[in-house]
Amino acid sequence: MVDLRDNWRVLLLVVFILISGFALFSPTLAAEGGGSGNAATSGITNLKYGLELSGGTRVRAPLVGVTAEGVDFGGDSARAVEQAVAAELEDAGPADVIARPAGGQGGQQSQAGTGATVEVTAEGVTTDELAAALDAAGYAYETVRDGVTGATRQEVVRILQNKINEAGLSGGTVQQVTTAQGEHYILVEVPNQDASQVRELVAERGTVVIEAYYPTNGNYTREVVLQQDDFQSIGTAQEGQGTGAYVPVTVKESVADDFQQAMVETGLAQQGGTRCTYQRNPNGTEPCLLLVVNGEVTNAFGMSPGLADTLRSGAWAQDPVFQLQTTNISEAQQVSINLRAGALPARLDFSQDSGGTVSYISPSQGADFRVNSLITGIIAVLAVSGVVFVRYSDARVAAPMIVTALSEVVILLGFAAGIGYPLDLSVIAGFIAVIGTGVDDLIIIADEVMAEGDINSRRVFQSRFRKAFWVIGAAAATTILAMSPLAILSLGDLQGFAIFTILGVLVGVLITRPAYGDILRALTTVDR
Repeated sequence: MVDLRDNWRVLLLVVFILISGFALFSPTLAAEGGGSGNAATSGITNLKYGLELSGGTRVRAPLVGVTAEGVDFGGDSARAVEQAVAAELEDAGPADVIARPAGGQGGQQSQAGTGATVEVTAEGVTTDELAAALDAAGYAYETVRDGVTGATRQEVVRILQNKINEAGLSGGTVQQVTTAQGEHYILVEVPNQDASQVRELVAERGTVVIEAYYPTNGNYTREVVLQQDDFQSIGTAQEGQGTGAYVPVTVKESVADDFQQAMVETGLAQQGGTRCTYQRNPNGTEPCLLLVVNGEVTNAFGMSPGLADTLRSGAWAQDPVFQLQTTNISEAQQVSINLRAGALPARLDFSQDSGGTVSYISPSQGADFRVNSLITGIIAVLAVSGVVFVRYSDARVAAPMIVTALSEVVILLGFAAGIGYPLDLSVIAGFIAVIGTGVDDLIIIADEVMAEGDINSRRVFQSRFRKAFWVIGAAAATTILAMSPLAILSLGDLQGFAIFTILGVLVGVLITRPAYGDILRALTTVDR
């Protein structure tokens, strides 16, 4: 009769294995987990695979920009600072300058202890040029450096995640990563998508504005009449009745009156509407509305007589709805995505010296990686098993050692399946490391317990086991301390390796090592 009080550690190990098996194979968890994260779910189990094992695109790039820290605004508002600095830069406009008062936007510090900051996110602007612009505008500053603030990086992560979601790229994730040298990158991972599509989506800034184009004194004037923040709601792209496509939008009530008045003053809402020929004859057209995406005019359209009548009468402001016309449905979808997600405050830098990379793994290559990882794991298990059996030549010692070590991998796989953590090559490396360190600890236990011959009583076994466990505990603490920085810092693939190595060590010390001790005691102690 097995005494549960004496063997509760073995029972605990069995419980954890059963829970892990449920997490790995239960169809209920598969239905709830879905395809979250940058992962593809395997067919038999609930495990999710990362890009390296499922295929997809990974984009890793810094952000374009230079930042001045410790800037004294001199009582000016952030908008006034942006306009003043932009006026002193040849290659940047107000939209490329971000001024953040001390404390940062939303109460966040722009950079640790640096106070007010001014960022320029236009390509080609150097730190010297920003310093000269601040001097010319009359703003004192402490330092100027390459890169953008943490608040800008967080905003880019949020907007890129929105763009990926709006584009229907399921499973895509965006995050910040920091190298050991303190360099900041934006990491975008999208499974089952080719590199060109993902790069095109994340590389463009996504600014969408509506401009009025109208004649004044023999010349034509372009005036921004609607920006992205002026829209209350953005509909989905739709095919037009004739040619082209459109995006239905609703303008906020707070700006509807101003837009309505601008349409009347610019002549767009004249009697009978306007007929736009901007594409064919930009210097001889009637007033037009221009759809400008990322600084380029993508479409120009006039105004129907009915809409012009409602604008002149003032009735349109009561129901401020109209359509953004585009040339095709693909363009309409891109406009809709950009309007919904918002404009990036800074572009991703893919220049040669930036360190930005775009990598693609095909689904077939990901499948090969999965097979090779499985083969590598089997080889590791067989190699460890062979060494253990050669070392002890006693199945009572060696067999439980192998089974206990493999149970750690099962528990870790169950944990990964339960939380939906995507497995990649770094995690597989962590599993192999867990097998090696786990068996190493079990060998320490077996050697310490068996070193002085037969064990005649439980008291002798417990004394020897306790000595071995102190050694194992110290080694585990050292491993956890060494791996903790890798697990906490955003260092890409190293983070997964560190997390599962630490988890493996904790599972071993708290569950499998004590269970192996009970099994070894039961099999080797004369007085059981």
